[in-house]
Amino acid sequence: MITGVLETIDGAPNLVLTRNVPAPTEKVWKAFTESDQLALWFGTWAGDPTSGRVEVSMAFEEEAGSEPYVIVTCEKSSHLRVHSTNEDAAQIWTLDVQLSKTDAGTHVKFAMPVPPGMDVKYIGAGWEYYLDRMVETVETGRVSTKQWPPYEALMPEYEAELG
Repeated sequence: MITGVLETIDGAPNLVLTRNVPAPTEKVWKAFTESDQLALWFGTWAGDPTSGRVEVSMAFEEEAGSEPYVIVTCEKSSHLRVHSTNEDAAQIWTLDVQLSKTDAGTHVKFAMPVPPGMDVKYIGAGWEYYLDRMVETVETGRVSTKQWPPYEALMPEYEAELG
């Protein structure tokens, strides 16, 4: 079952997914911002974040590579917004993560503008996979054991509901 919805943000269609994580906001924040924690579910980053740029390397993709990312917003434990850089505007990915405390832990709101020409079914299934991996690693403190193949089954549902 898909959890993503399309929402207009700043005049553009964004895929928005949410997760409720039974952990303190500071711990969830580290999962997104500390390279060793990000490595447990997504990849790593290198560089000096105070410069406003880091190099992100994905670890769980068949064709893993690295891309430069610009840090647009970094409000500790609450809001991170970054975007990749690319000569092809359709290949620029903007990722927006907002965290808020709840009685049971942390609410995560993840948004990504849908790039022109990009099929939402791929973006949706991919972020379902990665966000579930994030939740697992925050809960266990270990590398996620979630595998990609079951998430492929979400693509037809994304296409039918949001495509």
